[in-house]
Amino acid sequence: MLHKIRKFTKLKSRQRWLFIEAYARLGVMRAAILTLPFKKLVKSLDHQKGALAPPLKRVQMETAIAIGEAVRTVAGNTPWESACLAQTLTAQRMLDNRGIGGIFHLGATMDETAGEKLKAHAWLLCDNTIITGEAGHEQYAVLSTFSWKGE
Repeated sequence: MLHKIRKFTKLKSRQRWLFIEAYARLGVMRAAILTLPFKKLVKSLDHQKGALAPPLKRVQMETAIAIGEAVRTVAGNTPWESACLAQTLTAQRMLDNRGIGGIFHLGATMDETAGEKLKAHAWLLCDNTIITGEAGHEQYAVLSTFSWKGE
């Protein structure tokens, strides 16, 4: 634990604030996922199959990548479950607050190792770069796509 605190204090101020924001938003998003219907979580987003992520300026892309890194890192260190949907919705809110547009996909596949149970996954893209949920996303068939516009 002390090692993690030392690493955190060595981060640049901007990175520390992204980590703090990601931690707080992941907690709020996890609570929202547990208590609200999915439709309420995505009511401000456009739901359209085949939507493409808008192109971003270099600075916006750098910010998007930094947000993704912060969300993924923090998600591995929360005392609550911070799975792909919580990470995706957290990153989406953080990006939207900064005027950065993108899309996220919800996908599903059959998990043969678990007796043909349906398995779901969420991943977020900005300008064709996966920001959250990259691991294993190619195994999932896209069921829904949600988008939001930046500036």
